[in-house]
Amino acid sequence: MSSDTATHARTAGTADGQQPPWQRRLRRFGYGDPAGRTPQPGARERLVPPFPEPGTRLWEAMGVAPDAALRLARSMSWAGPLLVALFAGLLRFWHLGSPNAVIFDETYYAKDAWALWQFGYEADWPKDANDQIIAGHATLGDAPAYVVHPPVGKWVIGAGEWLFGLNPFGWRFMVALLGTASVFLLCRIGRRLFRSTLLGCLAGALLAMDGLHYVMSRTALLDTVLMFFVLAAFGCLLADRDATRARLAAALPDGPDPGTSLPHPDAGDRLRPGLRPWRLAAGVLLGLACATKWNGIVYLAAFGLLTVLWDLGARRTAGARRPWLSTLRRDVPWAFLATVPVAVAVYLASWTGWFTHSGTYDRTTGWKHSGYMRHWAETEGGHGTDYPFAGVVNPLISLFHYEKQVWEFNTNLSSPHTYQSNPWSWLVQSRPVSYFYESPGPGKDGCPADAAEKCAREVLALGTPLLWWTACFALAYLLYRWALRRDWRAGAVLCGAAAGYLPWFLWQDRTIFVFYSVVFVPFLCLAVAMLTGALLGPRGASERRRVLGAVGAGTLVLLIAWNFIYFFPLYSGQAIPLEAWRNRMWFDTWI
Repeated sequence: MSSDTATHARTAGTADGQQPPWQRRLRRFGYGDPAGRTPQPGARERLVPPFPEPGTRLWEAMGVAPDAALRLARSMSWAGPLLVALFAGLLRFWHLGSPNAVIFDETYYAKDAWALWQFGYEADWPKDANDQIIAGHATLGDAPAYVVHPPVGKWVIGAGEWLFGLNPFGWRFMVALLGTASVFLLCRIGRRLFRSTLLGCLAGALLAMDGLHYVMSRTALLDTVLMFFVLAAFGCLLADRDATRARLAAALPDGPDPGTSLPHPDAGDRLRPGLRPWRLAAGVLLGLACATKWNGIVYLAAFGLLTVLWDLGARRTAGARRPWLSTLRRDVPWAFLATVPVAVAVYLASWTGWFTHSGTYDRTTGWKHSGYMRHWAETEGGHGTDYPFAGVVNPLISLFHYEKQVWEFNTNLSSPHTYQSNPWSWLVQSRPVSYFYESPGPGKDGCPADAAEKCAREVLALGTPLLWWTACFALAYLLYRWALRRDWRAGAVLCGAAAGYLPWFLWQDRTIFVFYSVVFVPFLCLAVAMLTGALLGPRGASERRRVLGAVGAGTLVLLIAWNFIYFFPLYSGQAIPLEAWRNRMWFDTWI
């Protein structure tokens, strides 16, 4: 028997109709029909599952002709996400400049962003700068300021200030824009992940209705910028996964039946995937995430491992005899080069303003018009300026020393704060953060003139409670799907959630806040969407099962929507009667 014949026998099964070994292995993990009654997909279909043809019954029930109904159904793959993003954008840009104040940590990032666009480095502000800014006559010196986060997120915030000025609308504009764009991205990512436009749009709609994401999309903090880059990188890796598996599928030999294909070691072991621009784009985005906040490094590591495991699974499905060895030889080196060096280069490039503003030296006052510690290597580090490449090496040494100090600050920050919380409590939202609170009297700042007492006006960073509590059950369901049913989609979503959540348990003594969790909110929404899809029932389920599933899933989504509407005054800073505010404080820890 030739090697090709032996390979065909191993992959295609025996002549008596016995199922191939790969199908029998899959059945042990819950895939396919245990009795073998339904035909199994070929290797090509398992590598790249097709998008099912969208249903047209809704459009036809509205009197649309069948051909036009099909075109409308297909257009929803883009029209649906755009409509959901439009809804999210209208909410986020509505009264974006309110409250007309510097709220919470905007006092750092809004001012640092403005200084970056003025000088190329963060500068010191006077103590009463917030009042000056709101009054419209802020003054900014050129002395460098010590900051503890990389510059990309502040450059992004500053773009809005460059467009609209140093005011609340200006410094919140780009954050609101990225928050809206993340809703659109999640719709498209969910569609690709679940092969369902409905579930993709549901995930995006859930993100649009999450209170924490809403508040963070209207506040000039870095975490929403980080969330956007992480989510975009995840979407690029998903696109790369599909494109790479499509190349493997195209290299497989045809099976005995028309339209079928068989695994083959020539494709699984030897095929080089070629140029992978989507993975390179993910490396750039992960570099931007690291250059926004350092916890982007965790996503760089997690997503790097995830894409390698996806390559391993693709080669195994394609018929590789030694998938681990093939992946190590063909994929891992290129995966590393496309992510880690690219991310490092992007991170260093983000400090261009700090590098290029070397300033001037004055014997009396020292260095002026330069970034903080820009010349540490020459002045305090003991390095001269007359050795080869000193103009390149010294700034890198100074930056390394600066980053070392920042690391020590970030890992040892333990100043008590009223709204700090332990990561154990984040998923149930037991300790939200109040960004802004005031008690306007009747007739002031939106409080009704006929109010019997003062009103409450608050911006509370609280996730929509029913959404987050449902997400706890959804994560448990995804753990089951990943561990016992080998569902790669569940593993991908869990990876995104875990990378943003679990590392904080290493720093429980540090001062940390629940709003850090906004970076993995999109993955919680994907988890809830996947759970909702399970409630709806699989394709081919009975009509009764589908109706019951639709009722249950619809009820869940409507309750989450009601919950968001109920807490909306607390998310948007509207003045409401004090009694209405008390009714919304469901737990003492929310006050």
